[in-house]
Amino acid sequence: MKYILDACSLIAYFNEEEGHSAVASVLKDAANGKAEVFIHGINLYEFQYDLLKSCDKNLAEETMKVFENLPVGVIDVVGKKLREEAARFKVSYKISVADSFTLATAKIEDATLVTADHHEFDVIDEANEIAILWFR
Repeated sequence: MKYILDACSLIAYFNEEEGHSAVASVLKDAANGKAEVFIHGINLYEFQYDLLKSCDKNLAEETMKVFENLPVGVIDVVGKKLREEAARFKVSYKISVADSFTLATAKIEDATLVTADHHEFDVIDEANEIAILWFR
């Protein structure tokens, strides 16, 4: 199984918010070789931004070090195919730029999106564009 995390899944995981155990389960499967887990660099930026605005710099740095030891691959490439797919999602669903890259990555990688962001992704779920693992 292949999964794509968005920023809210990492925020929930690290803050132990409702549903964090589902994210932990996905990460455990990745650590055991039963799944592959990725995040696009733009979504990792969103997570890091949230850390820096919500806690002090030292805690943010410590949290990023913990993240770096998780079994999560970071996709930092924005090639033509990803850019075009992200633009299509942005136009079709009027979602944020970061979320359009999340969706494009999931689509191209044939992966399941792990999220709780109903505000952005309910319309995607209804359109059956990609598989979504809702953790709350």
